[in-house]
Amino acid sequence: MKKTYNLPFIVITNILLVIITILTLTSCADNDYSVLNKGYDQLTLTSDQQATTLDEHTHANEAVLLSWTTGNNNGTGNRIYYQLELAPKGTNFQNSYVAVNNETQVYTWSATQENLNSIILDKFEGTPGQSIELEARVSAFSEGIETQTSTVEFSVTPYQPVTETLFLIGDATPNRWNVDNATELTREDNGIFSWEGNLAEGDYKFITNKGEIIPSYNNDGEGNIIYRSNIDDPDEKFHITESHYYKLTVNLLEGTLTCEKANGNRPTYDQIFFVGDPTGWSFEEMTKDPLDPYLFRYGRIFASAGEFKFGTANGSWENMYKAASNQQAYTNTSVNFVSGFDPDNKWYLSNNEAGKAYKICLDIRSGKERMMMKEFTPYEMVYLVGDATPNGWDLGNATPMTATADPMVFTWTGQLNAGEIKFSFDKKSDWNGAWLMCGLGNDVAPTGVEEHALFINKSDENLKGQYLDKNIGDVDQKWKINSSGTYTITINQLTETITIAKQ
Repeated sequence: MKKTYNLPFIVITNILLVIITILTLTSCADNDYSVLNKGYDQLTLTSDQQATTLDEHTHANEAVLLSWTTGNNNGTGNRIYYQLELAPKGTNFQNSYVAVNNETQVYTWSATQENLNSIILDKFEGTPGQSIELEARVSAFSEGIETQTSTVEFSVTPYQPVTETLFLIGDATPNRWNVDNATELTREDNGIFSWEGNLAEGDYKFITNKGEIIPSYNNDGEGNIIYRSNIDDPDEKFHITESHYYKLTVNLLEGTLTCEKANGNRPTYDQIFFVGDPTGWSFEEMTKDPLDPYLFRYGRIFASAGEFKFGTANGSWENMYKAASNQQAYTNTSVNFVSGFDPDNKWYLSNNEAGKAYKICLDIRSGKERMMMKEFTPYEMVYLVGDATPNGWDLGNATPMTATADPMVFTWTGQLNAGEIKFSFDKKSDWNGAWLMCGLGNDVAPTGVEEHALFINKSDENLKGQYLDKNIGDVDQKWKINSSGTYTITINQLTETITIAKQ
């Protein structure tokens, strides 16, 4: 008898079988621990230690790598969650440092020398220069399975880190011996600071904290840096013999100071003030851009129409940056510097333009002055990124902050580990999106109080154009969290300020 075949039925049946197979494999791809042979594997933790004596000279180098096998779920296919803890040996992991907290498919953890040093000194109250024996324990949890653990021991000697801030005082310096208004140097890296500006004939030295004369860094008598921790210690200073523009480079790790004459290339004014109808004609200080000292920034909601201009001294109506014409549109970037009182042209925001948030960037380069003002639309969310944060450098899974009633303000409270942190506004996958970064440099500890941050959008051509001598695509400045714990973070994206405070 001749056989007949229902071809459409056969084709549909085969397609369904393929789809079922794909769905089955897909469901196993992420966490099918049976297929991945995690049925009866013994959980084993191992240590690959790169440094037994930590050194701030090599602070960024890896100190230890901890790795562990998958452990087992008795072939159930259930997810396995891991917790990694560090603690001083013999403490039974009381008050341990939790490096990995209830995460899946994570099988390694590493720490740089700086991060491990911070954990030892902050969490374990270690003593610099004295070896400490540590234990690491990984625990594996899977539903219906008894908790599995594995431990490993290693020893390490921490170091005493040098200061993260350095200030200049003395009769040769801009603010003389006023420790409350000492001149801050720029931190370039661990122990390395720089500053440039005018120095007069006279003496100078360095202090580590504004408002405190001790501790300080002084002259050892041969032109090198020496640490002074006691008021009774010798107090020899460095000396400037000729008033000039100088560049200072301090290396506290090597104990060296370089002081050399330089060609001055600094803006005429270090402070600029916004003044006009929005402020009731009171002077509000603008923020100097962290990357370009000629740029000054200001953000606010302009509630009503009105005029404005820019001052160079609080309360002074002379030496001002003004518009080129009367009631000049805010979109017109033309600027005139007026040393006297007249002409007194101002920018003007109309009623139709008011009631919105704006950001202003004023460039005071002589002969190239620009006033750049643009409406600002707040981002809907801000995300924590970095190895100090709960989700590390996984940008796609970055930790969101909490929105507030003010669309410009976001907050977050939670656990931060020792490590780096910055903030993304858009989680752009190529990392060339909008970021809030540390305004004081790279790997600088947060001040604990409100500070000005650096906002950059690496894909914004308007923002790129504000920087004449800087490629913002290369900028990557992060805060450094030195001690783990609970932190509260508050960000205002209009004023570009941040508070990172340990609780």
